Amino acid sequence: MNALSKGLLAVAGVVFAAQALAQVTVYEQEGFAGRSVTTDRQVANLQRSGLNDLASSAVVVGGRYEVCDDVRFRGRCVVLRPGRYPSLAAMGLNDRVSSVRTVASNARIADDRYAPAPAAGQVTFYEGEGFAGRSFTTEEQVANLQRSGFNDRASSVVVLGGRYEVCDDVQFRGRCVVLRPGRYASLAAMGLNDRISSVRAVASNARIGDERYAPAPVAGEVIFYENEGFAGRSFTTGDQVANLQRSGFNDRASSAVVLGDRYEVCDDAGFRGRCTVLRPGRYPSLAAMGLNDRISSVRPVEWNARIGDERYAPVPAPVYDSRRRSGEQLYEAKVTSVRAVLATSGQRCWVEPGQVSQDRGSANVPGAIVGAILGGVLGHQVGGGTGKDIATVGGAVAGAAVGANVGRGGQAATQDVQRCEDVPGGAKPAYWDVIYNFRGQDHRIQMTVAPGATITVNEQGEPRE
Repeated sequence: MNALSKGLLAVAGVVFAAQALAQVTVYEQEGFAGRSVTTDRQVANLQRSGLNDLASSAVVVGGRYEVCDDVRFRGRCVVLRPGRYPSLAAMGLNDRVSSVRTVASNARIADDRYAPAPAAGQVTFYEGEGFAGRSFTTEEQVANLQRSGFNDRASSVVVLGGRYEVCDDVQFRGRCVVLRPGRYASLAAMGLNDRISSVRAVASNARIGDERYAPAPVAGEVIFYENEGFAGRSFTTGDQVANLQRSGFNDRASSAVVLGDRYEVCDDAGFRGRCTVLRPGRYPSLAAMGLNDRISSVRPVEWNARIGDERYAPVPAPVYDSRRRSGEQLYEAKVTSVRAVLATSGQRCWVEPGQVSQDRGSANVPGAIVGAILGGVLGHQVGGGTGKDIATVGGAVAGAAVGANVGRGGQAATQDVQRCEDVPGGAKPAYWDVIYNFRGQDHRIQMTVAPGATITVNEQGEPRE
C-alpha cells in the first residue's frame, strides 16, 4: 500500500471532488414539491422510506435509474436517464413507484424500456459554498452574468440533465471548464470560485477532451468522530439516520468531516430538538455550536433547499478527498524533504478559520501569503482510516488559493486564527512534514507515517492514494 493512503494528513487546500455520484430524488408532488427521498443506492421497498406509491416527480443525477411499480424491482419497470421529470404521469408511474435501483454504466437498455426524455438541462449557481446563499438558475446560455447580478459570485453549482461549460470571462472567453451533471459543493477545486462570468450548455453529441472537464462531483457523506480533532472511533453515513443509538454513536460525536453535501444534525432522535446545518468541510470541534456529545440524528439537506443563515454552523475548514478519480492518469513525484515533527509537552498550536469583518473588494493579498505559509499546519490531527483520514491537501499554491479568498464575498469573511491547547509530550513523531517535487513545482503535505521515495500524484500534482 502506498504510504500516502496510510497517512496523508490535513494541509491547507481547497475542496476537490471524488468519483461521480449517481443519485435519484423522488418527490411526493409534481414539479419537485412536497416530501422527498434521495438515494444513491438501490431501494427494494420504498415503504421503509415513507414514499411507497407516493412519488409524482423525480430528479436523476449522474447515471441511469430503473424504477418499478412493485417492490423488489418487479412489475412494470422504466429506466430514467439523468435529468428532471416534473411529472411521472407521462410514463404511467404517478403514485406507483415502489422500488428503485441504479443501472450499470455499461448495461445495454432497449429503447422501449426508457422513459420519455427528461426536461432540458439546467444549471443553478449559488453565492456560497455548499449550495448556500442567493442562487441563479438558467437552462440557456448566458454570455454575461453581469446582467443577472451573478458575475464573479458563484461558489457552488448544481448541474442537471446535461453538461455545461463555464468560463471566467464574458462571451465564453478566458479559462473554461465543462461540468458534468452533478452537485459541486465548491468551485475552488477548479479555480473558479467567484470567477464565473459566462455559461452555456454543451451539445449532447459534442466530444470533450478529458482535460477540459472539471473534477467529478463528490458523493455526499458525513463522518463523525468520538473525540475532538478527528480522533477516536468514527461513524460514516451518506444517508439519513433518524436515531444514532442503533449505530452506537448517539450523543458521542465531538468532531466531524462533511463531504459533498450539506447535512442537518439534531440533538434529539427523529430530527427533533435543536438542529444545525453543516456545510462541506472539517469541524475539529462540535463544542463551538453546542453539539459536543449531543448529536442524535442526521440527514442530508436537499441541494435546492433554502437555508437561513442562522441555521448554519460556523464556517468549516476546507476538506479534501484523495481517492483516485475514474480514468485519472497518475504519476510518481520525487520526495525531496522529510522532517519528523515530535510531539512536545506544553502547548500545541494550530490554525483554523475564524469569522472577521471585511469589506468586499479584490483578493486579499496578505491573506494569500498567510494561506501559503500556515497552510501546512491545518488539521494535522486527522485520523481514522484510508479515505477518511484525509481532510485537505496542497502546498504553497493551494494554500495561497485559500488565503486569496479571505475577504471576498461580503461583510463576513474567513481568516486563519491560531488556537492552542496543553498536550503531553513524547518521543513519537506527531507527523511528518513532507516536500515533493512534480514537474518543477514543490508541494508540501503532512503525513502520519514516513513516506517512501515517491508520492503518487495526478496531472495537477495533487496526492492520490
